[in-house]
Amino acid sequence: MNGKHDIATLDDIKYLVDTFYDKVRDDATLAPVFNAVIQDRWLQHLEKMYTFWQTVLLGEHTYFSSPFPPHAKLPVDHAHFEQWLQLFTQTIDELFSGDTAEEAVWRANKMAQLFEMKIEHYRNQQFKTLI
Repeated sequence: MNGKHDIATLDDIKYLVDTFYDKVRDDATLAPVFNAVIQDRWLQHLEKMYTFWQTVLLGEHTYFSSPFPPHAKLPVDHAHFEQWLQLFTQTIDELFSGDTAEEAVWRANKMAQLFEMKIEHYRNQQFKTLI
């Protein structure tokens, strides 16, 4: 046994989110983007991320927003998504082990693929009607 447990509670979600975003805030690629957008609202962002992952991974419906619109106009490209995924996967691997942890990595990959594709599509639209 590796001493790690699966993601099973809101406290686990908070531990994941806090640890992950500590890495994001220190990352040379991601920190400038996140800090420019979030500024002094990190507490609110973390609270929103707790509810998002609580809904996605634990099935406890506490997130009621649409996740894509806040990301639609971010100045990000493939390298940002790769780094985000690398840090997210690293965090999961360091902290947790189990089916829900594996699902978190899978969902993060799918979300990154979708968001990257949608952002690129949005940028290429002649008429920007999405947002």
